[in-house]
Amino acid sequence: MTPMPTLRAAAEIPVSRRPAPPTWVVVALACAGQFLVVLDVSVVNTALPSMRADLGLSAPGLQWVVNAYTIAFAGFMLLGGRAGDLYGRKRMFLIGLALFTLASLAGGLAQEGWQLLAARAVQGLGAAVLAPSTLTILTSAVPEGAARARAIATWTAVGGGGGAAGGLVGGGLVDGLSWRWVLLINVPIGAVVLAGALLWLVESRAGGGRRIDLPGALLVTAGLATLAYGIVQTEAEGWTSAETLVPLVAGAALIGLFLLVEARTKAPLMPLKLFRLRSVSSANVAMFLCGSAMFCMWFFMTLYAQNVLGYSPLDAGLALVPSSLAVILGSKLAPRLMPVVGARNVAVLGALVAAAGFGWQSTMTADGAYLTAIMFPGILMMLGAGLSATPLAALATSGAEPGEAGLVSGLVNTSRTMGGAIGLSVMSTIAAARTGGAVSPEALAEGYALVFRTGGGVMLGGAVLMLVWLPRGVVGRD
Repeated sequence: MTPMPTLRAAAEIPVSRRPAPPTWVVVALACAGQFLVVLDVSVVNTALPSMRADLGLSAPGLQWVVNAYTIAFAGFMLLGGRAGDLYGRKRMFLIGLALFTLASLAGGLAQEGWQLLAARAVQGLGAAVLAPSTLTILTSAVPEGAARARAIATWTAVGGGGGAAGGLVGGGLVDGLSWRWVLLINVPIGAVVLAGALLWLVESRAGGGRRIDLPGALLVTAGLATLAYGIVQTEAEGWTSAETLVPLVAGAALIGLFLLVEARTKAPLMPLKLFRLRSVSSANVAMFLCGSAMFCMWFFMTLYAQNVLGYSPLDAGLALVPSSLAVILGSKLAPRLMPVVGARNVAVLGALVAAAGFGWQSTMTADGAYLTAIMFPGILMMLGAGLSATPLAALATSGAEPGEAGLVSGLVNTSRTMGGAIGLSVMSTIAAARTGGAVSPEALAEGYALVFRTGGGVMLGGAVLMLVWLPRGVVGRD
């Protein structure tokens, strides 16, 4: 098998004469930024009841504590990725992290519900600017081959660990301090990472004097944000209500118009030729499918532990620690296997292992034992997630021109985020339909079990798609 082409170093236009920092420092800073972004998707869940009691939020207002972040994050990610290409990856990293950190401070000090919601929206905007830069900076700093595959594996593991740690970190902070520290904890961490980035990162960009495609930027941002809004409406309004269908149709229309504009623009925000690259298109579709199933795993496992088995929020977070370690193990194991059997085969293997875990989890009952109802199936699901995510990220960023590095990184994050948002909405509808409004442990367990059976089917379908569509080449060989 011949090696797949990988993303070449993206520092085409250096903006600093400073020597390059040690590679491990760059990887650590990029991964720290990614950890903060992913952690904040889930960490507030355990704090929602306390937020409601303290700030007097209504039920819809409480939902928007999560939705404001999700919509801004999903809507601005492609724009954030392209801005890094044109205006500097380090600059966008710093701007995104500064926005995220300041918004975390504002949210933690909020005295009114609207202040918290505004802070969460700005957090999401900062995350959308920051997240694409983390992957681009990493791939720019690490040479092609096995070293880059290992770096991407670390980035993947940190992202998976951030999502997994949300329940544990949030539960511990709420129980030990207050809900405010779910947000305030980001401030000292963000300040340290900002200082490190200012000191160590070297600026680069690939714009070549180009300006950003403003019509395309407005259309794709509005389209993704409107789609995300429609998706989050499904939980409260259902899939057939006007409140859901109108933004979904409008968002799809805006995305369609964006594609038409990009096909006619000389310097497009999203060059459509990217999708002619098999590695980019196939890996992003696979990332979308895997994200739609895997993001739900943490959510419904936490609900099962608390609502059915009676765990406290902190106990539920602790119960998922082995799963968190498994995703790290899978992510670090993947680059060792990729040069031997190929990125495609490792991704397929990961999807099959995860599907086995979903199948096992779907046998849950109202009186399940920890080892067989949470720990072992959770380990399988997350081990498979780690095995598949690393080669998919490597493939998704391979073959593109260096000047598209930030955009492709934004596309990777967008695929995963939108997949997770749609998957969670669909799975929540499936669970609610199965329980029929019943809240007994037995009824809830049946609804959650159906979710995991569905997720297992999605992972099996993803495995078939990967086997047929992903390139056969080896990524990660020296």
